[in-house]
Amino acid sequence: MKTKSRRFPKEQTFHHNVYVILLSDAVARHPSILRLNPKRDPLKPCVYVGMTGIPVDHRFENHKNSYKSAWVVRKYGVRLMPELYEHLNPMPFEAAVQMEVELAEDLRAAGYTVTGGH
Repeated sequence: MKTKSRRFPKEQTFHHNVYVILLSDAVARHPSILRLNPKRDPLKPCVYVGMTGIPVDHRFENHKNSYKSAWVVRKYGVRLMPELYEHLNPMPFEAAVQMEVELAEDLRAAGYTVTGGH
């Protein structure tokens, strides 16, 4: 009689992250950005919200080096803003997809000029 060995699932490791990038204020000159942020507070920064399965700093470098990049980050990206997202990470893929949308909505509601977050 052969006994079945019991397999326990590996502990799941979450590696998806949401992130926020500070954009130069010059991005607010674009009508498309202004349309997305009708209630923006001009005293609050312009930001890009995204999600990734790679380390956030590498994702920022990819944006700046034109690899799978958003034009606003490539042209106007200044730095990461970990104070706005670090406490949320890491998470499973599905949660990151949802959190990207929610974080963008929350920052927009708080007066930030937001792009990305889709």
